[in-house]
Amino acid sequence: MTPIGIGIVGGGYMGKAHAVAMQAVGAVFETDLRPRLEMVCATSRESAERYRAAFGFDRCTADWRELVTDPAVEAVVIASPQETHREIAEAAFALGKPVFCEKPLGASLEDSRAMVAAAEACGAANMVGFNYIRTPASQFAHKLINAGEIGDITWFRGEHTEDFYADPQAPATWRTRGAGNGTMGDLAPHMINGALVLAGPIRELIAEVETVHATRPGAEGDEAVTNDDQAQLMCRFENGAMGHLFFSRVATGRKMGYAYEITGTKGAIRFDQEDQNAIWLYRMDGPEERRGFTKILTGPAHPNYAGFCQGPGHGTGYQDQIIIEAKDFLTAIATGEPVFPTFRDGMDVNRVVAAAMASAQAKSWQSLDSF
Repeated sequence: MTPIGIGIVGGGYMGKAHAVAMQAVGAVFETDLRPRLEMVCATSRESAERYRAAFGFDRCTADWRELVTDPAVEAVVIASPQETHREIAEAAFALGKPVFCEKPLGASLEDSRAMVAAAEACGAANMVGFNYIRTPASQFAHKLINAGEIGDITWFRGEHTEDFYADPQAPATWRTRGAGNGTMGDLAPHMINGALVLAGPIRELIAEVETVHATRPGAEGDEAVTNDDQAQLMCRFENGAMGHLFFSRVATGRKMGYAYEITGTKGAIRFDQEDQNAIWLYRMDGPEERRGFTKILTGPAHPNYAGFCQGPGHGTGYQDQIIIEAKDFLTAIATGEPVFPTFRDGMDVNRVVAAAMASAQAKSWQSLDSF
Protein backbone atom coordinates (compact mmCIF):
# COMPACT_ATOMS: atom_id res chain seq x y z
CA MET A 1 0.00 0.00 0.00
CA THR A 2 1.31 3.41 -1.01
CA PRO A 3 0.10 6.64 0.62
CA ILE A 4 -0.93 9.56 -1.59
CA GLY A 5 -1.50 13.11 -0.36
CA ILE A 6 -4.92 14.50 -1.32
CA GLY A 7 -5.79 18.18 -1.48
CA ILE A 8 -9.45 19.20 -1.74
CA VAL A 9 -10.44 22.67 -2.90
CA GLY A 10 -13.78 23.39 -1.27
CA GLY A 11 -15.06 22.10 2.03
CA GLY A 12 -18.81 22.41 1.55
CA TYR A 13 -21.32 19.73 0.60
CA MET A 14 -19.18 18.02 -2.04
CA GLY A 15 -15.90 18.78 -0.31
CA LYS A 16 -17.14 16.84 2.71
CA ALA A 17 -18.39 13.99 0.49
CA HIS A 18 -14.97 13.64 -1.15
CA ALA A 19 -13.14 13.86 2.17
CA VAL A 20 -15.27 11.05 3.60
CA ALA A 21 -14.79 9.01 0.43
CA MET A 22 -11.03 9.37 0.48
CA GLN A 23 -10.94 8.21 4.10
CA ALA A 24 -13.11 5.17 3.36
CA VAL A 25 -12.02 4.02 -0.10
CA GLY A 26 -8.91 2.10 0.97
CA ALA A 27 -10.85 -0.08 3.38
CA VAL A 28 -13.86 -0.55 1.09
CA PHE A 29 -11.95 -1.50 -2.05
CA GLU A 30 -8.49 -2.37 -0.65
CA THR A 31 -6.85 0.02 -3.10
CA ASP A 32 -3.10 -0.01 -3.64
CA LEU A 33 -3.01 3.77 -3.18
CA ARG A 34 -4.18 4.89 0.26
CA PRO A 35 -5.28 8.54 0.46
CA ARG A 36 -3.94 10.84 3.14
CA LEU A 37 -6.02 13.99 3.71
CA GLU A 38 -3.19 16.48 3.35
CA MET A 39 -4.86 19.87 2.89
CA VAL A 40 -8.28 21.48 2.46
CA CYS A 41 -8.94 24.93 1.01
CA ALA A 42 -11.91 27.19 1.75
CA THR A 43 -12.72 30.84 1.10
CA SER A 44 -11.62 31.99 4.56
CA ARG A 45 -9.04 30.83 7.06
CA GLU A 46 -11.77 30.31 9.66
CA SER A 47 -13.90 28.03 7.50
CA ALA A 48 -10.81 26.20 6.26
CA GLU A 49 -9.76 25.46 9.85
CA ARG A 50 -13.27 24.27 10.65
CA TYR A 51 -13.22 21.85 7.71
CA ARG A 52 -9.72 20.67 8.62
CA ALA A 53 -10.76 19.79 12.14
CA ALA A 54 -14.10 18.26 11.13
CA PHE A 55 -12.86 16.11 8.24
CA GLY A 56 -9.42 15.11 9.50
CA PHE A 57 -7.05 17.01 7.18
CA ASP A 58 -3.47 17.61 8.29
CA ARG A 59 -3.49 21.24 7.16
CA CYS A 60 -5.71 23.94 5.67
CA THR A 61 -5.48 27.13 3.65
CA ALA A 62 -7.62 29.93 2.25
CA ASP A 63 -5.53 30.08 -0.95
CA TRP A 64 -6.02 27.30 -3.49
CA ARG A 65 -2.63 28.12 -5.03
CA GLU A 66 -0.93 27.15 -1.79
CA LEU A 67 -2.74 23.82 -1.89
CA VAL A 68 -1.96 23.06 -5.53
CA THR A 69 1.74 23.94 -5.29
CA ASP A 70 2.39 22.14 -2.01
CA PRO A 71 4.70 19.14 -2.67
CA ALA A 72 2.81 16.97 -0.18
CA VAL A 73 -0.40 17.40 -2.19
CA GLU A 74 0.02 14.75 -4.87
CA ALA A 75 -3.53 14.80 -6.31
CA VAL A 76 -6.15 17.54 -6.37
CA VAL A 77 -9.92 17.31 -5.98
CA ILE A 78 -11.82 20.39 -7.17
CA ALA A 79 -15.11 20.83 -5.30
CA SER A 80 -15.39 24.61 -5.60
CA PRO A 81 -17.74 26.73 -7.77
CA GLN A 82 -17.51 26.01 -11.47
CA GLU A 83 -16.05 29.40 -12.41
CA THR A 84 -12.92 28.38 -10.48
CA HIS A 85 -12.46 24.97 -12.11
CA ARG A 86 -10.37 25.96 -15.11
CA GLU A 87 -7.70 27.99 -13.31
CA ILE A 88 -7.21 25.43 -10.56
CA ALA A 89 -7.04 22.50 -12.98
CA GLU A 90 -4.59 24.23 -15.30
CA ALA A 91 -2.33 25.07 -12.37
CA ALA A 92 -2.37 21.47 -11.12
CA PHE A 93 -1.71 20.00 -14.55
CA ALA A 94 1.19 22.41 -15.05
CA LEU A 95 2.79 20.64 -12.08
CA GLY A 96 1.90 17.19 -13.41
CA LYS A 97 -0.67 16.47 -10.71
CA PRO A 98 -3.79 14.32 -11.24
CA VAL A 99 -7.09 16.19 -10.97
CA PHE A 100 -10.61 15.11 -10.09
CA CYS A 101 -13.10 17.89 -10.90
CA GLU A 102 -16.72 18.10 -9.87
CA LYS A 103 -19.25 18.58 -12.66
CA PRO A 104 -19.75 20.59 -14.75
CA LEU A 105 -16.20 20.50 -16.04
CA GLY A 106 -15.97 24.25 -16.59
CA ALA A 107 -18.14 27.33 -16.50
CA SER A 108 -18.36 27.25 -20.30
CA LEU A 109 -17.56 25.07 -23.28
CA GLU A 110 -14.48 27.23 -23.86
CA ASP A 111 -13.32 26.48 -20.32
CA SER A 112 -13.86 22.75 -20.71
CA ARG A 113 -11.93 22.65 -23.99
CA ALA A 114 -9.02 24.43 -22.34
CA MET A 115 -9.15 22.01 -19.40
CA VAL A 116 -9.13 18.99 -21.72
CA ALA A 117 -6.14 20.42 -23.58
CA ALA A 118 -4.26 20.96 -20.31
CA ALA A 119 -5.12 17.47 -19.07
CA GLU A 120 -4.06 15.71 -22.25
CA ALA A 121 -0.87 17.76 -22.59
CA CYS A 122 0.04 16.83 -19.00
CA GLY A 123 -0.92 13.16 -19.29
CA ALA A 124 -1.92 12.95 -15.63
CA ALA A 125 -5.07 11.17 -14.48
CA ASN A 126 -8.18 13.31 -14.90
CA MET A 127 -11.80 12.60 -14.02
CA VAL A 128 -15.13 14.41 -13.71
CA GLY A 129 -17.64 13.84 -10.92
CA PHE A 130 -20.66 12.21 -12.51
CA ASN A 131 -21.54 10.05 -9.53
CA TYR A 132 -25.08 8.88 -10.38
CA ILE A 133 -24.02 6.78 -13.36
CA ARG A 134 -21.83 4.82 -10.90
CA THR A 135 -24.59 3.12 -8.95
CA PRO A 136 -24.30 -0.67 -9.23
CA ALA A 137 -27.71 -0.66 -10.95
CA SER A 138 -26.73 1.81 -13.68
CA GLN A 139 -23.40 0.08 -14.19
CA PHE A 140 -25.35 -3.14 -14.62
CA ALA A 141 -27.69 -1.45 -17.12
CA HIS A 142 -24.64 -0.39 -19.13
CA LYS A 143 -23.33 -3.95 -19.03
CA LEU A 144 -26.67 -5.35 -20.26
CA ILE A 145 -26.80 -2.87 -23.13
CA ASN A 146 -23.23 -3.56 -24.21
CA ALA A 147 -23.92 -7.31 -24.13
CA GLY A 148 -26.85 -6.84 -26.51
CA GLU A 149 -29.39 -8.08 -23.96
CA ILE A 150 -32.06 -5.58 -25.08
CA GLY A 151 -30.99 -5.48 -28.74
CA ASP A 152 -30.52 -2.25 -30.65
CA ILE A 153 -31.65 0.85 -28.77
CA THR A 154 -34.57 2.60 -30.47
CA TRP A 155 -35.65 5.06 -27.75
CA PHE A 156 -34.15 6.75 -24.69
CA ARG A 157 -36.04 8.87 -22.18
CA GLY A 158 -34.13 10.44 -19.32
CA GLU A 159 -34.82 13.01 -16.64
CA HIS A 160 -33.19 14.65 -13.68
CA THR A 161 -35.97 16.24 -11.69
CA GLU A 162 -36.03 17.66 -8.16
CA ASP A 163 -38.35 20.03 -6.30
CA PHE A 164 -36.02 22.13 -4.13
CA TYR A 165 -37.30 25.27 -5.93
CA ALA A 166 -40.88 24.18 -6.58
CA ASP A 167 -42.15 26.67 -3.97
CA PRO A 168 -42.27 30.11 -5.66
CA GLN A 169 -41.70 31.69 -2.24
CA ALA A 170 -38.40 29.88 -1.71
CA PRO A 171 -35.84 32.68 -1.30
CA ALA A 172 -33.31 33.76 -3.88
CA THR A 173 -29.78 32.39 -3.35
CA TRP A 174 -26.64 31.85 -5.40
CA ARG A 175 -28.56 29.07 -7.14
CA THR A 176 -30.90 31.60 -8.75
CA ARG A 177 -28.09 33.82 -10.02
CA GLY A 178 -25.87 33.19 -13.03
CA ALA A 179 -26.46 30.90 -15.98
CA GLY A 180 -24.13 28.19 -14.74
CA ASN A 181 -26.07 27.72 -11.50
CA GLY A 182 -29.41 27.07 -13.19
CA THR A 183 -30.87 23.69 -14.00
CA MET A 184 -28.87 23.38 -17.23
CA GLY A 185 -25.64 23.86 -15.29
CA ASP A 186 -26.63 21.96 -12.16
CA LEU A 187 -28.95 19.01 -12.86
CA ALA A 188 -28.86 18.56 -16.63
CA PRO A 189 -25.19 17.47 -16.87
CA HIS A 190 -25.88 14.34 -14.82
CA MET A 191 -28.60 12.98 -17.10
CA ILE A 192 -26.85 14.15 -20.27
CA ASN A 193 -23.86 12.14 -19.11
CA GLY A 194 -26.15 9.19 -18.41
CA ALA A 195 -27.68 9.40 -21.88
CA LEU A 196 -24.26 9.51 -23.55
CA VAL A 197 -23.09 6.50 -21.55
CA LEU A 198 -26.17 4.35 -22.05
CA ALA A 199 -27.39 5.38 -25.52
CA GLY A 200 -24.26 6.82 -27.13
CA PRO A 201 -23.34 10.18 -28.68
CA ILE A 202 -26.08 12.64 -29.65
CA ARG A 203 -26.12 13.74 -33.29
CA GLU A 204 -28.64 16.61 -33.15
CA LEU A 205 -31.19 18.16 -30.81
CA ILE A 206 -33.85 20.81 -30.31
CA ALA A 207 -34.47 22.29 -26.88
CA GLU A 208 -36.61 24.57 -24.75
CA VAL A 209 -35.18 26.23 -21.64
CA GLU A 210 -37.31 28.36 -19.32
CA THR A 211 -37.55 30.14 -16.00
CA VAL A 212 -40.85 29.24 -14.33
CA HIS A 213 -40.59 31.66 -11.40
CA ALA A 214 -39.14 34.95 -12.69
CA THR A 215 -38.61 36.47 -9.24
CA ARG A 216 -37.99 35.18 -5.73
CA PRO A 217 -37.97 36.86 -2.32
CA GLY A 218 -34.68 38.58 -1.60
CA ALA A 219 -33.19 40.53 1.27
CA GLU A 220 -34.44 43.80 -0.22
CA GLY A 221 -37.65 42.63 -1.87
CA ASP A 222 -38.28 40.56 -4.96
CA GLU A 223 -35.11 39.58 -6.81
CA ALA A 224 -34.95 38.59 -10.49
CA VAL A 225 -34.03 34.96 -11.21
CA THR A 226 -31.27 35.05 -13.82
CA ASN A 227 -31.13 31.37 -14.76
CA ASP A 228 -33.39 28.50 -15.76
CA ASP A 229 -35.79 26.34 -13.73
CA GLN A 230 -36.51 23.62 -16.27
CA ALA A 231 -35.64 22.46 -19.76
CA GLN A 232 -36.46 19.73 -22.24
CA LEU A 233 -34.83 18.51 -25.41
CA MET A 234 -35.63 16.09 -28.17
CA CYS A 235 -32.63 14.46 -29.74
CA ARG A 236 -31.44 11.93 -32.27
CA PHE A 237 -28.54 9.73 -31.24
CA GLU A 238 -25.72 8.73 -33.56
CA ASN A 239 -27.03 5.16 -33.56
CA GLY A 240 -30.36 6.40 -34.92
CA ALA A 241 -32.33 6.13 -31.66
CA MET A 242 -34.82 8.83 -30.73
CA GLY A 243 -34.56 10.52 -27.35
CA HIS A 244 -36.14 12.95 -24.94
CA LEU A 245 -34.48 14.52 -21.89
CA PHE A 246 -36.14 16.64 -19.19
CA PHE A 247 -34.52 18.55 -16.34
CA SER A 248 -36.22 20.50 -13.56
CA ARG A 249 -35.65 21.95 -10.11
CA VAL A 250 -39.36 22.82 -9.81
CA ALA A 251 -40.76 19.29 -10.30
CA THR A 252 -43.12 19.18 -7.33
CA GLY A 253 -42.82 15.89 -5.44
CA ARG A 254 -39.59 14.77 -7.05
CA LYS A 255 -36.63 14.46 -4.67
CA MET A 256 -34.00 12.57 -6.68
CA GLY A 257 -35.63 12.03 -10.04
CA TYR A 258 -32.62 10.77 -11.96
CA ALA A 259 -34.54 8.27 -14.07
CA TYR A 260 -34.41 6.66 -17.49
CA GLU A 261 -36.25 4.27 -19.77
CA ILE A 262 -34.45 2.52 -22.61
CA THR A 263 -36.30 0.62 -25.31
CA GLY A 264 -34.51 -1.89 -27.52
CA THR A 265 -35.46 -4.35 -30.23
CA LYS A 266 -35.18 -7.30 -27.80
CA GLY A 267 -36.08 -5.75 -24.46
CA ALA A 268 -36.20 -2.68 -22.26
CA ILE A 269 -34.73 -1.22 -19.06
CA ARG A 270 -36.20 1.14 -16.47
CA PHE A 271 -34.41 2.85 -13.57
CA ASP A 272 -35.26 5.51 -10.97
CA GLN A 273 -32.65 6.91 -8.57
CA GLU A 274 -35.27 7.23 -5.83
CA ASP A 275 -35.06 3.42 -5.78
CA GLN A 276 -31.38 3.26 -6.67
CA ASN A 277 -30.81 -0.35 -5.65
CA ALA A 278 -33.20 -1.82 -8.20
CA ILE A 279 -33.41 -2.01 -11.96
CA TRP A 280 -36.34 -3.21 -14.06
CA LEU A 281 -35.54 -5.45 -17.04
CA TYR A 282 -37.90 -6.69 -19.77
CA ARG A 283 -36.84 -9.44 -22.14
CA MET A 284 -38.87 -10.20 -25.24
CA ASP A 285 -38.61 -13.98 -24.98
CA GLY A 286 -40.70 -16.87 -23.76
CA PRO A 287 -44.49 -17.17 -23.93
CA GLU A 288 -46.32 -13.85 -24.18
CA GLU A 289 -48.39 -14.59 -21.09
CA ARG A 290 -45.23 -14.81 -18.99
CA ARG A 291 -43.55 -11.68 -20.23
CA GLY A 292 -43.20 -8.58 -18.08
CA PHE A 293 -40.71 -6.31 -16.37
CA THR A 294 -38.62 -8.08 -13.73
CA LYS A 295 -37.36 -6.13 -10.74
CA ILE A 296 -33.71 -6.95 -10.09
CA LEU A 297 -32.31 -5.97 -6.69
CA THR A 298 -28.62 -5.15 -6.74
CA GLY A 299 -26.22 -7.33 -4.78
CA PRO A 300 -22.62 -8.56 -4.67
CA ALA A 301 -22.91 -9.93 -8.24
CA HIS A 302 -23.34 -6.38 -9.58
CA PRO A 303 -20.51 -3.91 -10.27
CA ASN A 304 -18.83 -2.30 -7.22
CA TYR A 305 -21.45 -3.56 -4.75
CA ALA A 306 -19.56 -6.27 -2.88
CA GLY A 307 -17.06 -3.88 -1.29
CA PHE A 308 -19.87 -2.30 0.70
CA CYS A 309 -22.07 -5.24 1.64
CA GLN A 310 -22.34 -8.99 1.15
CA GLY A 311 -26.13 -9.04 1.31
CA PRO A 312 -28.16 -8.83 -1.92
CA GLY A 313 -30.90 -6.23 -1.68
CA HIS A 314 -29.35 -4.50 1.34
CA GLY A 315 -28.41 -1.59 -0.88
CA THR A 316 -25.89 1.20 -1.34
CA GLY A 317 -26.37 4.94 -0.88
CA TYR A 318 -25.29 8.36 -2.14
CA GLN A 319 -21.98 8.47 -0.29
CA ASP A 320 -21.10 5.07 -1.71
CA GLN A 321 -21.26 6.54 -5.22
CA ILE A 322 -18.57 9.05 -4.20
CA ILE A 323 -16.44 6.25 -2.74
CA ILE A 324 -16.70 4.42 -6.08
CA GLU A 325 -15.52 7.62 -7.79
CA ALA A 326 -12.54 7.79 -5.41
CA LYS A 327 -11.66 4.17 -6.22
CA ASP A 328 -11.77 4.90 -9.96
CA PHE A 329 -9.64 8.04 -9.56
CA LEU A 330 -7.01 6.15 -7.57
CA THR A 331 -7.07 3.37 -10.17
CA ALA A 332 -6.41 5.89 -12.94
CA ILE A 333 -3.49 7.35 -10.99
CA ALA A 334 -2.00 3.96 -10.14
CA THR A 335 -2.30 2.43 -13.59
CA GLY A 336 -1.71 5.49 -15.74
CA GLU A 337 -4.72 4.43 -17.82
CA PRO A 338 -7.77 6.68 -18.34
CA VAL A 339 -10.86 5.76 -16.34
CA PHE A 340 -14.31 7.02 -17.33
CA PRO A 341 -15.41 9.78 -17.12
CA THR A 342 -12.35 11.73 -18.18
CA PHE A 343 -12.21 15.47 -18.80
CA ARG A 344 -12.99 14.76 -22.44
CA ASP A 345 -16.18 12.98 -21.37
CA GLY A 346 -17.04 16.04 -19.29
CA MET A 347 -16.45 18.28 -22.29
CA ASP A 348 -18.85 16.14 -24.35
CA VAL A 349 -21.56 16.91 -21.79
CA ASN A 350 -20.77 20.63 -22.02
CA ARG A 351 -21.11 20.41 -25.81
CA VAL A 352 -24.66 19.10 -25.43
CA VAL A 353 -25.50 21.85 -22.92
CA ALA A 354 -24.13 24.50 -25.29
CA ALA A 355 -26.10 23.06 -28.21
CA ALA A 356 -29.28 22.99 -26.13
CA MET A 357 -28.88 26.61 -25.05
CA ALA A 358 -28.24 27.67 -28.65
CA SER A 359 -31.25 25.68 -29.81
CA ALA A 360 -33.53 27.27 -27.22
CA GLN A 361 -32.44 30.73 -28.33
CA ALA A 362 -32.69 30.04 -32.06
CA LYS A 363 -35.76 27.77 -31.73
CA SER A 364 -34.24 25.32 -34.19
CA TRP A 365 -32.48 21.97 -34.42
CA GLN A 366 -28.74 22.08 -33.75
CA SER A 367 -26.08 19.64 -34.90
CA LEU A 368 -23.53 18.62 -32.26
CA ASP A 369 -20.86 18.86 -34.95
CA SER A 370 -21.17 22.64 -34.62
CA PHE A 371 -20.14 22.61 -30.96
